[in-house]
Amino acid sequence: IMGLQDSFTYDVYLSFRGEDTRYGFTGNLYAALNQRGIHTFTDELTLLQGEEISSSLLHAIEKSKIAIIIFSPNYASSRWCLDELTKILDCYEENKTGRLVLPVFYKVDPSNVRRCRGRFGETLAKLEDRFNHDEERVNKWRDSLRKAASLAGFHFGYSFIFN
Repeated sequence: IMGLQDSFTYDVYLSFRGEDTRYGFTGNLYAALNQRGIHTFTDELTLLQGEEISSSLLHAIEKSKIAIIIFSPNYASSRWCLDELTKILDCYEENKTGRLVLPVFYKVDPSNVRRCRGRFGETLAKLEDRFNHDEERVNKWRDSLRKAASLAGFHFGYSFIFN
């Protein structure tokens, strides 16, 4: 992470579902990164009610060298997480040489994320029902999940009981 380009404000951006991992896995990862001097952005506050993710989050994504996406059982229940994911992948595809996207599969099977199956898929389907008027957005979410879950990543806390 040494020698980051000046165009990046943050070394790492963490994308996660707060109710699943904020006070456990993600909280510990955030603390460990910061203790090592790695400038890490995380949404410290619960996102306010509203339809879109805030412009400050979008800006933080654009200004982060590395994005760590923590896929957890309820990640796909949040439109904000899925919009964040889409933005992360858009930035990555614009500048693959300057960015890194690392998926972490926390208590979820990567193939269920990639194919939107199992409990992960059921959670996504419930959200999609609420957004059936916005087919383009829903298709972007599915495409982003497929792309991100196809990247090499890390697996934590997964066993077959989480299918």
